[in-house]
Amino acid sequence: MNHRNLILLIAILATLAGCVNADDTPKGASEGSAHSEDSSGDSDSQTVNGSIRVKPGEKRDDVSTVNGSIHIDDNASVASAHTVNGSISLGAHSSAASLHSVNGSITIGAGATVSDNVSAVNGSVTLREGADVHSSLGNVNGRIQLQAAHVGGGIKTVSADIDIGGGSHVEGGILVHKASEGVFGLFHWGKDDTPRIVIGPGAVVDGNLRFEREVQLFVSDSATIGTVSGANPVKFSGAKPPE
Repeated sequence: MNHRNLILLIAILATLAGCVNADDTPKGASEGSAHSEDSSGDSDSQTVNGSIRVKPGEKRDDVSTVNGSIHIDDNASVASAHTVNGSISLGAHSSAASLHSVNGSITIGAGATVSDNVSAVNGSVTLREGADVHSSLGNVNGRIQLQAAHVGGGIKTVSADIDIGGGSHVEGGILVHKASEGVFGLFHWGKDDTPRIVIGPGAVVDGNLRFEREVQLFVSDSATIGTVSGANPVKFSGAKPPE
């Protein structure tokens, strides 16, 4: 597969992944990160079978792979990062325009910045302390965790457990879609397990918290949230709610 066809494939799959951030979000299958990694793509910006590493302080345009992970080291920058079967890690104080994974997790390091959106289909999304996503963040299956981090365009999911840690700030609210929706109504996406949503001590969620399916919603007595629809918040004291 040449680079032109690779980029086209990535664009199509990224479009599907990007639907996670729309009101008609597709719903994915089980969480996972089944991928085949090797080091053949380390020095390339686009590859098919292999991982890509962006070295500390390095600047690149778009980086993309089909079967492999993308590792962006500390203080580096990329225009965007896309993978189909693999994870993405954005190092501390690094930057990217957008991050998209179909089958794999996304981790945004301490103080790192993403100027546009972040989306995964089957994979967890983690924001370390001081991480900042300026636009929306979402997935279908997998945990979403913020550790004193910021999201500027809301969080959307279908089946993810969401943990908004202390000191985090989410603008644009939270939306949990129905699990029965799908692309053109042809597929069933999302797990049937009840998502667990935790808004931790001192966390702030501006905007509406809308739940189109049953969830367990726990809100710290020191957190600040917007209007809730579709769920009954359970207040808790201390660092974490009861299991």
